[in-house]
Amino acid sequence: MKRLMCKGKIHRATVTEASLDYVGSITIDSHLMQAANIHPYEMVQVTSLRNATRWKTYAIPGTEGSGKICLNGPPAHLFQPGDLVIVLSLGLYDEEEIRKLVPRVVFVDPDNRITRYEDHPLFNETGEVNWNALQPK
Repeated sequence: MKRLMCKGKIHRATVTEASLDYVGSITIDSHLMQAANIHPYEMVQVTSLRNATRWKTYAIPGTEGSGKICLNGPPAHLFQPGDLVIVLSLGLYDEEEIRKLVPRVVFVDPDNRITRYEDHPLFNETGEVNWNALQPK
């Protein structure tokens, strides 16, 4: 059996642009993509804290250090500059792969600069689910 798991997350990023006249996708500062383990053209889910809109699209790297979070194409109707969003990177894993998975949450400031990140190992040294360590810090 495969499970759909969160492997990385950019938490409360600020949308810097919304460009309707583009073929689609979300442009993300490449530094943020690397920190959240998001590859170019990987499918991501973007959720708005303003209106609960959820959009799935592929990520393309923006200039490193730019802080850019730009919704391109149709989602430009749903996300506006200044909106706070959560960007989730998901993956399908079998049970053995899940044992090695360490999801990362990347926290940013209003300019989308990384303030800290948290790694969340799912299993402890004895191979049991690490329930207590999975709580937000």
